Amino acid sequence: MLQKIKTWMLPVAMLSGAFFYEFFHRLAFLAPYLIFSMLFITYCKLSFRDLRFSRLHVSLLAVQIVGSLVVYAALRWFDPVVAQGCMICVLAPTATAAAVVTGMLGGSVACLAAYTLLSSLVIALVSPLLFTLIGGNSGLDFWASVWLICRQVMPVLVLPCVLAFVLERGVPALHRQLRRLQVLSFYLWACGLAIVTGKTVFFIVNQKGADVTEEWWMASFALVICVAQFALGRRVGRRYGDTISGGQGLGQKNTILAIWMAQTYLNPLSSIAPASYVLWQNMINSFQLWLKERREPTP
Repeated sequence: MLQKIKTWMLPVAMLSGAFFYEFFHRLAFLAPYLIFSMLFITYCKLSFRDLRFSRLHVSLLAVQIVGSLVVYAALRWFDPVVAQGCMICVLAPTATAAAVVTGMLGGSVACLAAYTLLSSLVIALVSPLLFTLIGGNSGLDFWASVWLICRQVMPVLVLPCVLAFVLERGVPALHRQLRRLQVLSFYLWACGLAIVTGKTVFFIVNQKGADVTEEWWMASFALVICVAQFALGRRVGRRYGDTISGGQGLGQKNTILAIWMAQTYLNPLSSIAPASYVLWQNMINSFQLWLKERREPTP
């Protein structure tokens, strides 16, 4: 019963956010706190002494950062807002749930857990520079804008890691208790998804002079980027003997964080791209799990 509830919870969360957007957009101020809590609980699952970083991680990070710049440059001439939305779909760090899906598909959970942590920390450092370069907080000078974004992003992405590390070393009993409460991360994820979906729908409904064509372009490009990232990640992972971890590491994104970043530091309309990415990546993950079940012999 619990597994069935979890299977349907994310679609229900998105639909709830969409239908009751007037309620959920009022809770938008909770998004960074939910992201913080979700990351903190997830990091408590990790044993920092057992984390191992590899050349696969470096290669995936290079694709992630360089790829986001290439995507933005390629689409900037077409539409700046579409370019911002597609860029954030590539730049966003790996989802905290990616390690779980990786394990279900037969990949290395330890490898993906290490990359999830690494990508979150690196994107926390890189994103303020990129957002400033493409025009975020254009009313400020470059370094003032970088500092403003950095001051807001760092606590959300870096402090959960630091706090989990301090607990593991200083209060191991509490750290062990939190490791047993990983299901809370899933429910926080569902709440955050409802809130950011509600905020996105509220913005779309209330914007003046809405360009529906632009919104469809973002959803379509998000699909192409999603498929491309899963495929490219698998190809990179194959070079290092871990195809599944490569695909999930590059393709499965922390979309709640991506939507929040887009709404906070870029044109809010650009959040439609990562919001669409939620649907596409869940469809791909469901298809991969279905294929695995079909290929495995029935016990």
